[in-house]
Amino acid sequence: MTPALPARPVDPGPSRFSFARVVADAGEEDLIAAGADLAPATLLAAYRAGAFPMGLDGLDDVMAWWSPAERGILDPARLHTSRSLVRSAKAMRFSVDADFEGVVAGCADPARSGAWITPEIAEAYADLHRLGWAHSIEVWAGDRLAGGLYGVAIGGLFAGESMFHRATDASKVALMALVEVIRSAPGPALIDVQWRTDHLASLGITTLDRSAYLARLPALTSAPGPDWAAWRGRRHRVGG
Repeated sequence: MTPALPARPVDPGPSRFSFARVVADAGEEDLIAAGADLAPATLLAAYRAGAFPMGLDGLDDVMAWWSPAERGILDPARLHTSRSLVRSAKAMRFSVDADFEGVVAGCADPARSGAWITPEIAEAYADLHRLGWAHSIEVWAGDRLAGGLYGVAIGGLFAGESMFHRATDASKVALMALVEVIRSAPGPALIDVQWRTDHLASLGITTLDRSAYLARLPALTSAPGPDWAAWRGRRHRVGG
């Protein structure tokens, strides 16, 4: 289980790497750089500049950095929910930061198609979690972890990393729960899902081109954001 977490994120200090110029100079390709490290300060610098890490197939020793030319995003006010999804949500409960390692392990399951989360990446985000920057949403069917998601929160920006399900609709319920948490923020807020897929589009995900996304980042990352600590400690029903 997750140990005690700080009420507010702990600043890890400055990064040795700068991403702003690399992102600004990126062309139409989503892949913008390779190298650097996965220290907490490096990861935060990347997200603040509009980049995130993800490995390349067959190159486990090289970390790639991405900034999609068309970024998948969800305005928390525009989540689409079907009647069947609402019924599924009523049968489940969600928690916040109750089992971060369990959620990452579920997302990293090698049996999943396209699994990309290495032990190095899992540990890097566990470090961010311990500092109060990375968060998980767990979805429970009784006492069973049925699904969840995790990502990085900087102010009003939530940069989603991955989600998984072991029960029908559990990952979608996790997104519903995340929207509920994000909508509790007093300022501007946005959920970044990296890329738009047809599956995500059915839930209300749209796109911003890179320049439009970057233009919104300063206001989002400097916004107050939700009080993550206030959501910890118990299981919630989506919608109250």
